[in-house]
Amino acid sequence: MLAAGLAAPSSAQIVVSANDGKVRMLDGATAPLVTPQPDTVTVIDLNASPPKVLGELRAPTSVVGPPQSVAIAPDESIALVTAAMKIDPADGSKLAPDDKVTVIDLKATPPAVLATLQAGRGASGVSINRAGTLALVANRIEGTVSVFTINGKTVAAAGKVDLHAPDSGPSHAVFTPDGRTALVTRNNDHLISVLTVAGTKVEYAKRDFAAGLKPYSLEIARAGDVAVVGHSGVGPTGGADTVGLIDLTANPPRTVDQISAGPTVEGVALSPDGTAVAATVMNGSNSPATSPFFHDYGILRVFGISNKRLVPITEARIGHWCQGAAWSRDSRTLLVQCMMEREIRVFRFDGKRLTPAPSITINGMPAGIRASQ
Repeated sequence: MLAAGLAAPSSAQIVVSANDGKVRMLDGATAPLVTPQPDTVTVIDLNASPPKVLGELRAPTSVVGPPQSVAIAPDESIALVTAAMKIDPADGSKLAPDDKVTVIDLKATPPAVLATLQAGRGASGVSINRAGTLALVANRIEGTVSVFTINGKTVAAAGKVDLHAPDSGPSHAVFTPDGRTALVTRNNDHLISVLTVAGTKVEYAKRDFAAGLKPYSLEIARAGDVAVVGHSGVGPTGGADTVGLIDLTANPPRTVDQISAGPTVEGVALSPDGTAVAATVMNGSNSPATSPFFHDYGILRVFGISNKRLVPITEARIGHWCQGAAWSRDSRTLLVQCMMEREIRVFRFDGKRLTPAPSITINGMPAGIRASQ
């Protein structure tokens, strides 16, 4: 097992990056590497200047699914990392669904795997409630959401929520701050589902609402008043996909604004102060080079949130096949994962502009990311 660095000091802000070592982008399609490398997880201290890698370990993960395939407990004791796909044991040239959830001890020196659990087929977006007692995993290939209880560093399976739509492609599930509700993006049928939460009992409320074309990544503001959703749209065939704003104070919740972001919004991340949302946009960088939709760069776009409307603030060119983004606690530093470059790009944000800072080199292709708050 790869392992390096020390456990995080109490003043650190932890960022966890899940890195896919087994795939490549081949002519616009994801395919296994001829010589796959182990998937890894990198633990970073964002409070250090520059951000410092605290450790790296091996754990299964996948670029397939939204880049919220990582969740960090509120007390920074553990992280959960999901794996939606693996190399097909029967055919090394193909990918097959996976269901793994890895529990990582962030307090260990160095960080270490505590347990490997099973969710459902296509285990993708994962979230932990603010109390640190419950986790949800969206299972894209079977139309369910797995529930896990958390007691300290012990994580245990506690059943599944059936959305009664096996082909709906649930991609990410997120708790509201009060822990009584969760939202689930359904990438295949363009809906967002509402779950109710009472203790460890999680149920499908049988209430859905529309957001946009293929809702994928999702985050809820710390104040609980709004959520943002990124839409993957029709993929690398052009067009202008959107970021949507959901009003959670409305009864029932509903989408109240959309803003064009560009072809294929991969990830969205809300700043901790609730004033801005970062969107990673593929911009055709994952298309075949011969495609009329190909661009030799992705785009990081930052939008402001004002009076429950999204407004453009700034943007920056990034690398190819870029995935998730994560903010520092003070909302002034932004990390962005770029697969092809095998690095996490760092930007400083002053409320108006993005200024590049030195990048963090990753041993693998960074595919999922979360920062502690």
